[in-house]
Amino acid sequence: MSAAIDPRTTTASGTDVRVRFCPSPTGLPHVGMVRTALYNWAYARHTGGKLIFRVEDTDAARDSEESYRQLVDALTWLEIDWDEGVEKGGPHAPYRQSQRREIYAEVLERLIASGAVYESYSTAEEIDARNEAAGRAKQLGYDNFDRDLTDEQKAAFRAEGREPAYRLRVPDHDLTYVDLIRGEVTFPAGSFPDFVVVRAGGQALYTFTNPVDDALMGITHVIRGEDLMPSTARQLALYAALNDAGVTDFVPRFGHMPLVLGETGNKKLSKRDPQADLFLLREKGFIHEGLLNYLSLLGWSIAADRDVFSRDELVAAFDIADVNPNPARFDQKKAESINGDHIRMLEPADFASRLVPYLHAAGLVANPPTAAQQATLDAAAPLVQERMQLLGEASGLLGFLFRDEVAYDEDALKSLPANAGEVLVASVGALELVPEQGFTAAAVQEALAGALIDGLGLKPRVAYGPLRVAVSGRRVSPPLFESMELLGKAESVRRLGALVQYLS
Repeated sequence: MSAAIDPRTTTASGTDVRVRFCPSPTGLPHVGMVRTALYNWAYARHTGGKLIFRVEDTDAARDSEESYRQLVDALTWLEIDWDEGVEKGGPHAPYRQSQRREIYAEVLERLIASGAVYESYSTAEEIDARNEAAGRAKQLGYDNFDRDLTDEQKAAFRAEGREPAYRLRVPDHDLTYVDLIRGEVTFPAGSFPDFVVVRAGGQALYTFTNPVDDALMGITHVIRGEDLMPSTARQLALYAALNDAGVTDFVPRFGHMPLVLGETGNKKLSKRDPQADLFLLREKGFIHEGLLNYLSLLGWSIAADRDVFSRDELVAAFDIADVNPNPARFDQKKAESINGDHIRMLEPADFASRLVPYLHAAGLVANPPTAAQQATLDAAAPLVQERMQLLGEASGLLGFLFRDEVAYDEDALKSLPANAGEVLVASVGALELVPEQGFTAAAVQEALAGALIDGLGLKPRVAYGPLRVAVSGRRVSPPLFESMELLGKAESVRRLGALVQYLS
């Protein structure tokens, strides 16, 4: 290891590991944010350590209580639990930055006393003018002018009515750390100037509050997105100052997760992309087991030849050191396929119960369902569990069982063969001969095969296509004969006749 790495860097492992999830409550929870929570949670559970959930809500113009409640809802739905933080409390409360202003003021005083932070009175215009006069590019920014102001100079600025901002005195040497995911990283000396930690007027900035909270809460591993990696240099500089001032006695380890790209191109998945909206994914019918599985694959894998695994298997296998630094791409089709695999793992009763909100939203069943609706759902759910990828498909696949009238899809009507009427009439004749009490899927299949395949010489696809449309209104439905058994003889015959009448 390089000699430039701070010797106070933590060696915490196992149950000593402390990670955090610290979002700002702005807008809806999105995939990138949830992936951050997931990796921190998985690492804490894998090591036996702790996950701290705190909220960075000091931006009154953008933060909202509604967004905060949505964050809690998202984590609760995904079963990402935490050990300390909002909603739970803990030894480092409060866990909302808006309630920690006095703490930041106290830490600032300690850093001023240690000489790590100093008063800065330079305005943006003055900084630009000095850079221009010195032949420095304006984009280089602050020139460390206020580092060594005398008490007399400070008093003169105050006499003008100026309030100071407070800047951290950045070390004049390289800053090096070993990224948990990317290996050794060095920020050369002079690559950034002394930076503001508290604005004039007393507002503490993210570059200050975030490391201070991490230090005071004993965070040992900071696992976050690659886009925040440039700020790590400032965090290392501030951490050195916090150690020197006795605020903490170690420096955490950092790991920067890869970007999540959209389905096409090389742009980061935007918060505005439909795939990024966690609640839209839930509305479409992702179950938490399937989505958790897929999100874990955005930068990590359990094995080269395996994509589907349980929550417990994820915890047992996950190590932040195994995360791939290369960008990950959100693949909607793969996400849906994995979700379908998890749907098939559900117990039948659990699966049926998860369909209820989607069927209720479509106006098909009460919530909770009536006894008759529940009986139909219990019988029908196993027919679609093997072919469903999203719970949102429930109303399309099962709606015909809960409606009295069939609505025919346009593409289903276009698929009907020219002899559809003849097929339907022959089917009605065959089903009329099946006893009411013996109207089972097997009996229905036998009767229809005799009439259509043996009698009319039709192939099964041609024979049964019109019947599927008559019964469900769709080209794709649950198994035909089982659907007819659920509908019963009278209703099945009525629906076949209704399509004959519609076609004529």
